[in-house]
Amino acid sequence: MLQLSLKKVWQDPTYFLAFGFGSGLAPFAPGTFGTVAALPLYFLLALLPPQIYLVMTLVAFALGIWICGKVSRDLGVHDHAGIVWDEIVGFLLTMFLVPVHLIWVVAGFILFRIFDIWKPYPIRWVDKHVSGGLGIMIDDVLAAIPACFILEIISHLFPVGAG
Repeated sequence: MLQLSLKKVWQDPTYFLAFGFGSGLAPFAPGTFGTVAALPLYFLLALLPPQIYLVMTLVAFALGIWICGKVSRDLGVHDHAGIVWDEIVGFLLTMFLVPVHLIWVVAGFILFRIFDIWKPYPIRWVDKHVSGGLGIMIDDVLAAIPACFILEIISHLFPVGAG
């Protein structure tokens, strides 16, 4: 039944987004592949003024609450590993206001994945106690906060690629 439902990734726009444009179908480390899927979106948004970037990211977050919740309910699995829209939004938040340069993209990718996988307190607590679409999305937003903070500090101390 679940395998049949996963065919919907290519047929249903809600599943397509929730599964990170198909990246969530990766046979291993779908969260990492979902973060990779965020890269083209990041490079497009990085061309915009910071206010628009933030608004678009917040819209993606709000949309994610709905799409991740719907797909999770449809699949009957809370936070199915293939649902990676949360990683996409988390990476976008991690990169907010960071200079657009390959070194910062790589550093942001690594920092976000570390916090998303490690889930230090309170991220782990929130992950276990908040359900539905909000629960799927919020732990990645919380992982993005320290990743972004650290990245901002490092990018200011070592201004590679700063405009």
